[in-house]
Amino acid sequence: MRYICLAGVGTSALIRQHRSPPSTSAESTRLWQRLAGKHALLAELREEQYQLCCYSEINPDELNLGAHIEHVVNKSADPARTFDYQNLAACALSSDDLASRDKKDVFGGHAAGKRGAVNFQQFVSPHMPGCRDFFVYLSDGRVVPAGNPGEPDFQRADYTITLLNLNAPYLVILRRNWWKELDELWEEHQQKNWNLPDLAAVDLVPTGTRLSRFFSLTRQYFGRIAETVLQQQAPQLV
Repeated sequence: MRYICLAGVGTSALIRQHRSPPSTSAESTRLWQRLAGKHALLAELREEQYQLCCYSEINPDELNLGAHIEHVVNKSADPARTFDYQNLAACALSSDDLASRDKKDVFGGHAAGKRGAVNFQQFVSPHMPGCRDFFVYLSDGRVVPAGNPGEPDFQRADYTITLLNLNAPYLVILRRNWWKELDELWEEHQQKNWNLPDLAAVDLVPTGTRLSRFFSLTRQYFGRIAETVLQQQAPQLV
């Protein structure tokens, strides 16, 4: 999970509504449904996130998927933050995607929403500095908790992975294929004595407002090489 530090303030409609925030869940739902300019708001969030889903780190456009505006702390848990830009994120899967998708492959905010009340003391948010340290990516495509079972941070990571269904078969296959592609490129560069930092930079350094999918997996894969590349070429992502 990549840390997202929002620099913007949102659309004018969002700002106006946040000046008089709702106090109940019913009111927040009603006012949110009436909010104008959601398309522009989603576009702004996606640009801040370099087009990657806040939880899965896929680029929905590349996979013919939609996206939605995610309330990281959901509206029912804290109605007053319904229009708080710092509580919003762009998340893969639109409502239209759900109709044709197997339930086991629903992930992210839509998966969390089907599991009832969220324990925000346990949940690891992409708006939390250091969130990437909770997770480890494996060559078989799974994401697992970092650390040792029984440790509080391990339990928090496990809770978050389960809540968001981050090991949905669809995501596991995509990550496994990505890892395999990195392996093949690494081996080719080693054999031909090509520059490994240049290879890492291809998928770690933004192109305009876009990052390659699975940024955190790629960062972990390249290790110290990745950290050097980021410090030199994209310090805003460190």
